[in-house]
Amino acid sequence: MSPVENALVYDGMDWTNAAHSTGTSIMAAEFNGGVIIGADSRTTTGAYIANRVSDKLTKITDHIYCCRAGSAADTQAIADIVSYHLNFHGMELGEAPLVEVGASIFKELCYNYRDSLMAGILVAGWDKLKGGQIYSVPIGGMCVRQPVSIGGSGSSYVYGYVDANYKPDMSKDECIQFVTNTLALAMSRDGSSGGVIRLGIITEDGVERRVVTELPKFYED
Repeated sequence: MSPVENALVYDGMDWTNAAHSTGTSIMAAEFNGGVIIGADSRTTTGAYIANRVSDKLTKITDHIYCCRAGSAADTQAIADIVSYHLNFHGMELGEAPLVEVGASIFKELCYNYRDSLMAGILVAGWDKLKGGQIYSVPIGGMCVRQPVSIGGSGSSYVYGYVDANYKPDMSKDECIQFVTNTLALAMSRDGSSGGVIRLGIITEDGVERRVVTELPKFYED
């Protein structure tokens, strides 16, 4: 084994052949007029940071996005399949597909292949029937609608903050600050989360994308 190859083997693990993971912090929250999705940008391969500016907010349709946590390959493949089905469905209907329909397809795939996939998905979007919606599809294939949802390895650090600070019918600016603060707190504690915060603001008009490079500061020693 060459010195370079030897350096990439740590504690018996060959990081060159390890699966890429979006061990991550993802979030979605409803506000008065739509939903906001957000995620950090760190992709890891074991203890090695493979990508510090990855985009975990994936477009499904013009008004539906998903946040991905788990295996990067699995979640990307599922998102591509759902996007194909929904775009085909939209052409048949002659109108934009419902968010609930997209979440149902995610649920079916994640449940049917639950023994093979490592994928936790937050599906968020806007449609004319129910407005802004969020559906959580955790590993295993359950599907539940929630007004606010968090996921990924960083979520365990911020459940209390979310419970204490979320309120229904927030304004867009209030919700943006809430999501940004929550993700910044998760990223500061979780070793698998980091980088910048990517946001998607989904309303009747479509999706507005933002990147937060200067994270809010909280208590530090």
